[in-house]
Amino acid sequence: MTQVTNLNRFRKDRARAEKRATADANAAKHGMTKAERLRLAREAEKARKHLDGLKFEDE
Repeated sequence: MTQVTNLNRFRKDRARAEKRATADANAAKHGMTKAERLRLAREAEKARKHLDGLKFEDE
């Protein structure tokens, strides 16, 4: 005999899988962890200070 398929469960599982795939794509495209954001901010600040230190001001 064949197995009875719950169509509501099938529909919900498919919707969850689509949402998960969309979320994973968005996370890969836009997402950064807090540690990565802080590291980039520190590197930018260090580069800015370095460039400010190299400026020559003629008075």
